[in-house]
Amino acid sequence: MEGEGVAHRMVEANGISMHVAEKGEGPAVLLLHGFPELWYSWRHQIAGLAARGYRAIAPDLRGYGDTSAPSAAASYTVFHIVGDLIALLDALAIPQVYLVGHDWGAQIAWNLCLFRPDRVKALVNLSVPFMPRNPAGKPTQHFRSFYGDDFYVCRFQEPGAIEAEFARIGTGKLLRIVLCNRNAGPLLLSEVDFEAEVALPSWLSEEDIDYFASKLDKSGFTGPVNYYRCLDLNWELGAPWSGVQIQVPVKFIIGDQDMTYHFPGIKEYIQGGGFRRDVPMLEEAVVMEGVAHFINQEKAPEITDHICDFIRRF
Repeated sequence: MEGEGVAHRMVEANGISMHVAEKGEGPAVLLLHGFPELWYSWRHQIAGLAARGYRAIAPDLRGYGDTSAPSAAASYTVFHIVGDLIALLDALAIPQVYLVGHDWGAQIAWNLCLFRPDRVKALVNLSVPFMPRNPAGKPTQHFRSFYGDDFYVCRFQEPGAIEAEFARIGTGKLLRIVLCNRNAGPLLLSEVDFEAEVALPSWLSEEDIDYFASKLDKSGFTGPVNYYRCLDLNWELGAPWSGVQIQVPVKFIIGDQDMTYHFPGIKEYIQGGGFRRDVPMLEEAVVMEGVAHFINQEKAPEITDHICDFIRRF
């Protein structure tokens, strides 16, 4: 069992209590999960990294699982989340880490590298490339102009509305639909059949769904959705970092069936030189064929290999 030998503890950091899962001894690797997930998303990598001589550390991020969930939406900016992680590293007496992020965890990882590159030896980021701040307009305006009000990011903005919808659907069913989604087009909520029966792929078990659901039922979805509600606030507060490059060694991995890869301009940005301009120490950008968004679970051994192959150089 890959969950065996994982130690769990609560750490006081930045005014909240953080649940942290860890395993192994050696150089520290900090693993940051995305939406709507938990430390558990990294279960395969935790086992693989520990077996190869690393200390894998995977927290539940603010608002998720057994970590504190402040009530105010404005308490979920990237500054809060990065602050939590710096405080966690300080509490664990770890001066520098290898950093790995996926989805929202990748966005947090980019920002951690932007704000505190001194704490990061190297970064492996999955599914979400660095997106430099656009001085021309707020992110929600950008999404609305491309996709309209039914785009999931836009639908998430009204407090309480999407939480009520998720409660109606049920957490287990919602997770099956989200984690198994292979539609690379924009996620328009009115087009999703939330009543559909979804068969689980080989990389996801009923036990996995049950674990995610049990923790997300307990903590609720307001904290996780508040990350999206802070997109415009992040944009406002992030003005001093406009044009700042990511100055740590980076490997980036994305699946060619990932919705993010098909956002307007993203393929060209990754392959055409824009990405390397903004992330000058980008050493590799890997596009995995036939792989969708939840890449660290769908292709777990390959992602563990990618992480280890890269971080051992630094």
